[in-house]
Amino acid sequence: MDKQELAILYSGGRDSLAIYALAAAGRHPAIPRPIKVHMLHMLNGMGRFPDFPRRRLEVARTILQSQGPATPIPEPLYVELDMGRLFQGLWLDWYEDLMPRYGGKNLVCVACKLAMHARGIIYCVEHLVPVLSAGYARRQDYYPEQTEAFMTRIAELSRRFGVTTTFPLYDEFESEEIARHLLEDYGLPSTGGGERKCLFCQTKTSAGQEEIADYLDDMIPRVAEYIELRLEGKVKEAAQCFPPGR
Repeated sequence: MDKQELAILYSGGRDSLAIYALAAAGRHPAIPRPIKVHMLHMLNGMGRFPDFPRRRLEVARTILQSQGPATPIPEPLYVELDMGRLFQGLWLDWYEDLMPRYGGKNLVCVACKLAMHARGIIYCVEHLVPVLSAGYARRQDYYPEQTEAFMTRIAELSRRFGVTTTFPLYDEFESEEIARHLLEDYGLPSTGGGERKCLFCQTKTSAGQEEIADYLDDMIPRVAEYIELRLEGKVKEAAQCFPPGR
């Protein structure tokens, strides 16, 4: 298990950084030490301060390596992946039509995270990475993508393509203090400054698990088709899965 590669959905925030720290140390039963870590940073087209996540990762790697492990820590490969077109097709191009279907609820962040996971699955399949981890936490279940309705469906979608998506710290990080304690215990930055600032971050929504589930049940089949077409190299057909709204 500890010889496989690992991909992490990396925002630059404390929870995704904590997964990297634990993977580098190999001290967590749910996060075996990988031979290589792919830090997947997603671009949705609405993020500012682009240097923050990369700089935080560089600092974290230097600190972890300086602690003198017996063997070098897994080298993090920082990869930026653009999923803006998917994000547009899943929500922004069609929100006037979509919102009435789901009780008038704002599902912009659900659509964004669905696009991120789709892009992550494609990357993992193409690069033979078996595990994709996300730093979702129970304390943040007010974010619609950090709910059971979202996570169970995303894990199932991933399995269809041979990728195991995990949320290894969801229960343990039930409070912010635990996350901060872990990072500080490794000498890593534990407060703000690591994430891009997204225009939609903390957008107000009253969507519950019912609306989230209904939206995902409608959209995931199309996303799965898109992934299949992308992996088969069918560019035209993949593009037609998400035509622009105009």
